[in-house]
Amino acid sequence: MKKVVVLAVLMVPTLLGLAGCGGGPPQISYKPPPTPKLSTALPGLDVADAALAGGMPDTALNVTRNILAADPTNVPALLKQAETLALMGQGDAAAECDTRVLAISPRNEAALLGLGRVRLAAGKAAEAEALFRRANAVAPSDAVALNDLGISLDMQDRHPEAQAQYRGALLAAPSMTAAQVNLGLSYALAGDTGHALSILHPLAMDPQASQRTRHDLAAALALAGDTASAAAILNQDLPRDQVSAAMAGYERLGEGSPGLLK
Repeated sequence: MKKVVVLAVLMVPTLLGLAGCGGGPPQISYKPPPTPKLSTALPGLDVADAALAGGMPDTALNVTRNILAADPTNVPALLKQAETLALMGQGDAAAECDTRVLAISPRNEAALLGLGRVRLAAGKAAEAEALFRRANAVAPSDAVALNDLGISLDMQDRHPEAQAQYRGALLAAPSMTAAQVNLGLSYALAGDTGHALSILHPLAMDPQASQRTRHDLAAALALAGDTASAAAILNQDLPRDQVSAAMAGYERLGEGSPGLLK
């Protein structure tokens, strides 16, 4: 089994119509403005989004818990709580939230994808595939669903099928880096070194490339037998012991294959 190293607010202005009727000038009645009232509303999901963006998942989790205490079937809050718990590494709790959403809305794509990713992280690729196929049935051209489906197929050594999904994702979203990288890694896993490097090398050499993308190129090089070049890339970012551990992982194809991107 291979490892996976894996709301806008619309403000509509209100137009106030003022008119004077009858003979003579209109009479304007003045009255004092209302006394401001302290809001008792709970913080909304925009606060949870800001907390996640700021690296404060505990705050985001508290926001969603407060919303759900008042409204246990609030689907957006359940989804945000699932997302937060998954980021915190609490996969079982995240899966429970996604399952609650699916009990309310069986075709909810976000819940299907979230639950599928939890199953992927647990190494349950076949279960994840079934969930991703359900998401794909809901949104056939959604690039994220296609990319995730490809990962679940790669984890089952079904590389040609996985590559078809990544290509579908790229048709829907040509600039989707995750699908590009995953396509290259899938070729590497299938032993097609030429195609793998032709995709991954330009991505990794881009000045804006992430460290993870560079390491994916290193993985493909190691799988192709070019361990010296792979180690040279890793040495730019990692201490020696981590480089050794990564290289040993690449040699154990069944246990240390490169990480596919969600």
